[in-house]
Amino acid sequence: MEQYQELRELSKKKIKVADHMLTMTYPLVQDSKLLLAVVENIFLALSNAMGSVLYYERLFKMIPPFQEDFSSKFNMFRSRIVDKHKIKQEYIDLIQDIKNIIVEHKKSPVEFSRKDAFVICTSSYNMKVISTDVIKNYLNKAKLFIEEASKITNRGDEALNNALR
Repeated sequence: MEQYQELRELSKKKIKVADHMLTMTYPLVQDSKLLLAVVENIFLALSNAMGSVLYYERLFKMIPPFQEDFSSKFNMFRSRIVDKHKIKQEYIDLIQDIKNIIVEHKKSPVEFSRKDAFVICTSSYNMKVISTDVIKNYLNKAKLFIEEASKITNRGDEALNNALR
């Protein structure tokens, strides 16, 4: 199995995990720290879907080599893939927003739970509130992005199958 195919499948698994955690586990447990785990799984799903398109393009020599870190992949994706495949700007914003939440969480000196939300405070006490409604919106957009990325990489499956015949 090619790397882009593995990443595509991994992105689908991660989005299913995020969906299950949000719709099944969270209502039972009611621990808003679980919302952060959902966000992390959404990020992994988005990152793997983005990676699958990049590795697909790289396999067929449509883009130059790139480094293995997130920012290099994200910049390559924005500069070479978005316009070519007509990927909506809202997906790029979504990836950036989710990444920012994770970075803010890691840098955060204070975080706490409040009702159906998880609040992250920066050192200057700006607050980022992660609620179930916000995460449901992220999850739905992420599913659409993964579907779009899968459509792009499925073309590669057809090309590989034809080459093997």
